[in-house]
Amino acid sequence: MIKLALVIPTLDRSGAEKQLTLLATRLPRDEFDVHVIALTRGGPYEQALSDEDIPLTVLGKRWKFDPAAFGRLRTKLRNLGPDIVHTWLFAANAYGRMAGGGRSLWKTVVSERCVDSWKAGWQLWLDKRLISRTDCLVGNSQSVADFYQQQGFPSDRISVIPNGIDLPELTKSGRDELLRELDLPPDAKLIGHVGRLAKQKRVDDLLWAIQLLRQADERAYLLVIGDGPERDSLIQRAFDVTCSEHVRFLGHRSDASRLLSLLDVYWLGSDFEGMSNSLMEAMAAGVPVVATNIPPNRELVKHDQQGYLVDVGDSMGFAQFTTRLIQNADIARRLGDAGRLRMCEEFSVDAMVQAHAALYRKLSANPQAASVTSESQ
Repeated sequence: MIKLALVIPTLDRSGAEKQLTLLATRLPRDEFDVHVIALTRGGPYEQALSDEDIPLTVLGKRWKFDPAAFGRLRTKLRNLGPDIVHTWLFAANAYGRMAGGGRSLWKTVVSERCVDSWKAGWQLWLDKRLISRTDCLVGNSQSVADFYQQQGFPSDRISVIPNGIDLPELTKSGRDELLRELDLPPDAKLIGHVGRLAKQKRVDDLLWAIQLLRQADERAYLLVIGDGPERDSLIQRAFDVTCSEHVRFLGHRSDASRLLSLLDVYWLGSDFEGMSNSLMEAMAAGVPVVATNIPPNRELVKHDQQGYLVDVGDSMGFAQFTTRLIQNADIARRLGDAGRLRMCEEFSVDAMVQAHAALYRKLSANPQAASVTSESQ
């Protein structure tokens, strides 16, 4: 039995937290003894862990560096005595590696989920200082792996394991109710975006795009699902560019996955990503996509095969390609079906879980190994 501790800052409803929960609940129970540790707080994914009897410890971290929480983490890990500690996101990656000390009693895996160009100099410095305490870095895309290799992380200790996506049932059930809820006409064409409302997502570009699009097709409406620091300024921006009547800011929705399946087109305007869960979920639901032409998106979408790619900031491109999709059902169906097939064949949850399990087995079978062969899934 391999004893595994998964450490993450929170269990909020976001991409890394969802992938950790899928992994924790689907690893073979006869082979892996899993314990989840949240540094700061729990969140919506607590229930899924509880339903599968996965132990959860919340440490109550209050500051960027909280000595008391750090002490609780170190004590918890030493009491658990895991074979492997797998940390997710910057705070957990830092705390987890420091808690292991210079001669850790366990193998340490860190998950990096984004091309982290946002990181400050001190954060990149700390990442480099902690390389010696890292047995493997897992990136969820080749773009993430390449970024961290450029930061000095050894390539022979990097593994690429893409996010895993469940294929939902194909249905438009509930669309009429949604249109009534949002006070939209029966013939509305729904374009959606799901994600944290932060600058990297460039939702302001999407507001310009819907303003352009509605001039070509008055049936077009943009649904913005999610919340974040940019929410108020984006609402004001929608008024400023006179597109507010064609935009609905829905905030956090527990049924976001269901809403994705009701869309006609999905938009992602980010200037950097790791591997977008929302983009993958839209593709899995058979929804054609228009996304920015950045390396992580190119790993998912081939232009004119599963959707369309446009330059970052190209609001006109979003509008032009979306006009084609909402006015030509055959093209939309072809691209949506191709995206769903790609998710099924290459990005399943089972494949993600099996790749992690193989990595954990390799680390456990070689207790003296200092590196792991790079894999690309």
